[in-house]
Amino acid sequence: MVNPLTPEVLADPVTLTRALVDIESVSRNEQRIADCVEQALSVVPWLTTGRYGNTVMARTELGRSRRVVLAGHLDTVPLADNFPSRVVDGLIYGCGTSDMKSGVAHALHLAATVAEPRYDVTYLFYEAEEIDSRFNGLRLVAEAHPQWLSADFAVLHEPTHGVVEAGCQGTLRAVVGTTGRRAHSARSWRGVNAIHAAGEVLRRLGDYATRTVTIDGCEYREGLNAVRIGGGVAGNVIPDRCDVEVNFRFAPDRDGQQAEQHVREVFAGFDVEVVDCAGGALPGLTSAPAREFLAAVGAPPVAKLGWTDVARFAALGIPALNFGPGDPNLAHARDEHVEIDKIQQGAETLRRWLTPE
Repeated sequence: MVNPLTPEVLADPVTLTRALVDIESVSRNEQRIADCVEQALSVVPWLTTGRYGNTVMARTELGRSRRVVLAGHLDTVPLADNFPSRVVDGLIYGCGTSDMKSGVAHALHLAATVAEPRYDVTYLFYEAEEIDSRFNGLRLVAEAHPQWLSADFAVLHEPTHGVVEAGCQGTLRAVVGTTGRRAHSARSWRGVNAIHAAGEVLRRLGDYATRTVTIDGCEYREGLNAVRIGGGVAGNVIPDRCDVEVNFRFAPDRDGQQAEQHVREVFAGFDVEVVDCAGGALPGLTSAPAREFLAAVGAPPVAKLGWTDVARFAALGIPALNFGPGDPNLAHARDEHVEIDKIQQGAETLRRWLTPE
């Protein structure tokens, strides 16, 4: 296999972004891109490399007093007539350009070109972020090689459009159920319509007052919304069951148990089944590497409105931030793209942080 990630390509984060986008890596098909990354980094003299599945680790061993992690996922969502990449008017279009191969290009570029960083650095390029958590490369590494994640601070290269997005929200999904009594629809008075009963669930959602929380200067806005509804038996049957699936995005000052308690309070009197919950992450702005990183960026952080793998680092006691050149609003879109100048500016910021004058 000819590896497109040559030293010349690694030296330019823009060219590197295109090269990564042009290696198709839809989730569960990351072997080729992982092979290319591993081969490219294994010959860099100041790095020690390792691999677990389709997750590649490379690290410096310089005896620095602190260690930081730069991490990015290699997989993308399914293609949408947006492969391979193309350049139009200063924009690179293609699947994964924003989420998050331009961010991965930052980390790869630095790994291959910064021989004497101010911290020891662990670079992690991991698989299967876009699908079910059981496949997630960071989760698997935390179980099999926890020492790979050991650090004082982490940067996750999720798309943030060149600003620091601190921490992340937690997310909880629950099914709120209503019950009734079946009957023939011609004699509806003999039954109790569970779909009609769901109107009270929707009313509570419509009346719900969202909470805004400011933590370390970052404003997190919570939200509780219906995302799916299902019920009904047949066209001539009064239904005896209706389920409303709700999604609660909660600020990181709540843990999962508190989030569940809140949802149960909102829907008191109804059957509530929590089907998924992932806690958020506090901003993590107080560690020395984080403060130094913010100084290099030169702009105040904002809250991450969404869940990212920074929560996995936070669960390990490692403060982490999101920082990448892509626009999060373009992630997974058919016209997904990234601005070339954002790639260049972000690479300069990261280099300034890792190699200050």
